[in-house]
Amino acid sequence: MPALPPLPSLPRPPMLAELLPGSLRQRMTEQLSGLRIPAFTVPAPVAKLVSRLPQQPPTRLLTLALNLALDRILPRDTLAPLSGRHLQMRVLDAGLTLDFSLAEKGFHRFTSDQPQKPDLVISATTRDFIALALREEDPDTLFFSRRLRMEGDTDLGLLVKNTLDAVDWDALKTRLSGRRS
Repeated sequence: MPALPPLPSLPRPPMLAELLPGSLRQRMTEQLSGLRIPAFTVPAPVAKLVSRLPQQPPTRLLTLALNLALDRILPRDTLAPLSGRHLQMRVLDAGLTLDFSLAEKGFHRFTSDQPQKPDLVISATTRDFIALALREEDPDTLFFSRRLRMEGDTDLGLLVKNTLDAVDWDALKTRLSGRRS
């Protein structure tokens, strides 16, 4: 079967900030940069419902996000000890349990014929995971305040934490903003 020709690249739509006049954009950026995620928890009835739903769709979203970051901001060679290991992320207030693993082609949903205890379980609330992702909270602060828990292979937990700490988030922001200009 002959190879298909590459699809033409589409122009990138302008970002909302690019459509605003300079002074308004600057004021909005200044105001938004000071915002913090408010303290919240997912309501118990919602968590009860979510815990009964299939966990595959949110797990696929997590692995997609991790694969987008892999090799861009998460160095694959550093994460090599995670290969083939059963990792689990528990979003405590939302009733989510996401099982995943790292393979040669990237992160994927963990599946097994036999029930298996995860090698590493990372637990926190929705708010705390979002704060970690946005770098509003430091993993050490959350860990020592018992808002982030790691169970299982502590070496894997330290590897994950140290990898996240080693990411140069400011350089990444600069690189991403440079692409948009």
